[in-house]
Amino acid sequence: MSAKQYFVYIISNFRRTVLYTGVTDNLVKRVWQHKNNVVKGFTQKYFLHSLLYYEIFDNPTLAIEREKQIKGWVRKKKDELIMTINPELKDLYEDISK
Repeated sequence: MSAKQYFVYIISNFRRTVLYTGVTDNLVKRVWQHKNNVVKGFTQKYFLHSLLYYEIFDNPTLAIEREKQIKGWVRKKKDELIMTINPELKDLYEDISK
């Protein structure tokens, strides 16, 4: 049996002008919810449907701390982080939902 995993993720709109950072224990389900506008509020208002970045954690406390750290960054630093794993800014949802 594998240990539970936690994910910090960044999603964006089609034009990549708005970013949202979140944390979840089920990344596929959570991104699906964003894509289908199930999540009310900020992500629905700005049509945030593209998964651009994620990190995996075994510890929920560390995941929450990382989410808060990233949320505190300026946009340029978030963009640089995304570019480390996703320089083409492609939607990573297809990669994780297989």
